[in-house]
Amino acid sequence: MNNSNPYTASSNNRNRLSGQLSTAGVVFMVVAAAAPLTVVNGNTPLAIGLGNGAMAPLGFAFASLVLFAFSVGFVAMTPYVKEAGAFFTYVGTGLGPRAGQATAFVALITYSAIQLGIYGFFGWAAADTVSNIGGPAIPWWLYAGAALVLVAALGYRNIELSSKVLAVALILEIGVVLVMNAAIAFEPSGSALTSLADIPATSSSTGPFGIAVLFSVTGFIGFEATAVFRDEARDPSRTIPRATYWAVFIIGGFYTLSCWFLVYAWGPDTVYGVANDYLNNGGNMVLDTARFYTGRVLTDIMEVLLLTSLVACILSFHNIVTRYQFVLANFDILPRFFAKSHALHGSPHISSLFQTATAIVLVTLCALSGASPLVGVFGSMAGIATVGMVILMLLTSVAAAVFFYRSPHLAPGRGVTTRLVPLIACLLLAFILYLVLSNFTQVTGLGVGISTVLALIPIAAFVIGLVAVRDRSMTQLAELSRVEPLPGREAG
Repeated sequence: MNNSNPYTASSNNRNRLSGQLSTAGVVFMVVAAAAPLTVVNGNTPLAIGLGNGAMAPLGFAFASLVLFAFSVGFVAMTPYVKEAGAFFTYVGTGLGPRAGQATAFVALITYSAIQLGIYGFFGWAAADTVSNIGGPAIPWWLYAGAALVLVAALGYRNIELSSKVLAVALILEIGVVLVMNAAIAFEPSGSALTSLADIPATSSSTGPFGIAVLFSVTGFIGFEATAVFRDEARDPSRTIPRATYWAVFIIGGFYTLSCWFLVYAWGPDTVYGVANDYLNNGGNMVLDTARFYTGRVLTDIMEVLLLTSLVACILSFHNIVTRYQFVLANFDILPRFFAKSHALHGSPHISSLFQTATAIVLVTLCALSGASPLVGVFGSMAGIATVGMVILMLLTSVAAAVFFYRSPHLAPGRGVTTRLVPLIACLLLAFILYLVLSNFTQVTGLGVGISTVLALIPIAAFVIGLVAVRDRSMTQLAELSRVEPLPGREAG
């Protein structure tokens, strides 16, 4: 970590990771976690078919604006946060050690859940792809196991290797969607309808805007993890803010435009009915759209890249969780051996091995339970992660607003970006949390009872984090909120 920042107290007594990740490297890590091709294939048809039809791109645009508002406070606070670890270090700095520890518990549950969910999604997608080309029927968990081995090997090594692998995967998956979008742009609106034998009836009514927003927000999970790689960034004070804004811009723009092109492909008057037809009868709306506009070859490539997108997503979340565990061990919230780094690779190898072992256990339990990999595993875990992520961003925005309210001298003349915008972000994120909870069964695809239990898991993790107090960890976490005054100014 770059310790030249004159505004924060030193904390060199803790173990540090090292690396030379550039802004682009960090962006590749976090955008890959958002799995753009997976979101375009999954979330976009859901936002159209269950949400407000042809107006669904506005849901992605609104989500982008909310996350931009969140990023303003997040970035403004970054120079004053002394540790990697993203949410819990920000909340600990702004709201104190108890809130920081509670946030750490929520973060671990959230990222572990989404990683497990993606293993299920990958297993299902791989089995479906092999079946479609006439291959043997192999259980989903064997495909998930193969992905687990690859992720374990890459996660154990230097972070730059993961960054390079993710960069290639990300460029390919975004590129193939851009080719599809370009092909759509040169065809008349509604041309794709001719690819269906039976054109679904046009519906004059659509779903609520809130559903479109809900599925839009779930597509952004992972973008905020820029600060997790703080110690491995080349120049954290510049790299992390730049990477955060670029991540929001790239993901938000890509999702919004791709959703708009999908609407244009089928025609704004019929796309809601088409999306519902696909949701009710199966099939992949995006792959069929690509097949009509670009031909079979690009569609086959897209189907393969969907699998690499899921693996890239798993790898990104693996790296995020291992670094959370590494930092938590530095604060004695987890056992200290998690805070060891590899002598050659500079990676949190013990934490990585533990995360791999945890994934093996969880995937095995899911396989033994007989749960459906898509609805049972991915649906339930995505539900937990969605609630957890919105809670984490809400807490971080509150922490930023409180931090600068208590220390206005740290950013004189910047009240808009340090207090007003974070406050607006708090209100918007609270609204989104309401949307998520009130429409939670739409995310999980499960019944009300089990969905309620799943929604309570991140909340329970926060409560446990508040009450599971250890004096040593509280003392160390308290260091986060000690910020030195600007040179030549009083702390007042």
